Amino acid sequence: MSVTTWSIDISHRDSLIKAAFEAKEFAYCRYSNFRVGAALLTTTGEIIKGANIENASYGGTICAERTAFVKAVSEGKRFFTALAVVTDVKSAISPCGMCRQVIREFCAQNMPILLVPADYEKRLADGVTDGGVKETSIGELLPDSFGPEDLDRPRG
Repeated sequence: MSVTTWSIDISHRDSLIKAAFEAKEFAYCRYSNFRVGAALLTTTGEIIKGANIENASYGGTICAERTAFVKAVSEGKRFFTALAVVTDVKSAISPCGMCRQVIREFCAQNMPILLVPADYEKRLADGVTDGGVKETSIGELLPDSFGPEDLDRPRG
């Protein structure tokens, strides 16, 4: 399945990526040592940051993407135009399955999701124009997905 994403302007893209890196600094990941930062852009231009927060029980852990969505939705923000995710890995890392389902709940199928490598700034300095960012969408990451509109389908 190929889903064309809509585009965001370069200033929003740069601010969103910067915010994801900032969010990563607050990750609480003493068990996995795998820091993740996420930044969510609302339709009003506000950026909501999230970091992964681990828990000794492991099951209580919440990913950075879900942290950002929980913060946003609990404050009444439910309309988004882009998401950026960054880790300490030098390649683009995709959201987990649970995060994908949460993204699907609140975002258009073609909303841009920017998967940012840890060495983004170095790549830019080396002349890689996009910094190695992989741009995708929830339609590509979660094809044939189940969403809120499916609950309205007739049964029987």
